[in-house]
Amino acid sequence: QVRLVESGGGSVQAGGSLTLSCVASGYKIDSNCMGWFRQAPGKEREGVACISGGGDIIYYTDSVKGRFTISRDNAKNTVYLQMNSLKPEDSAMYYCATRENRVCGSVTWSIVDAYNYFGQGTQVTVSS
Repeated sequence: QVRLVESGGGSVQAGGSLTLSCVASGYKIDSNCMGWFRQAPGKEREGVACISGGGDIIYYTDSVKGRFTISRDNAKNTVYLQMNSLKPEDSAMYYCATRENRVCGSVTWSIVDAYNYFGQGTQVTVSS
């Protein structure tokens, strides 16, 4: 059974930092695209970042470029999202996701239905 478990969320003030982790079990992330999504109350789930199976191709949504960094440690079966210079508009539930494909896709990387599995999420709250 595939399971993705996120951790590292919390409450911080604007300008602060958090690092989210996502550990996979029942599934090897080695060759697969891994993504982070977020969903704020009343809004649709949106793609934040993704990293290809080889770690050589990364995409970010425009609003987080220069502030967030996605990375992966295949030996630990874990993907990370380092978030710096956090803003109140970054507040949301953050979800880890994976698709059974090495490539994230320049168009499909941010599409929810393109992913096979999602975690339960970790809450990030940024106060002004």
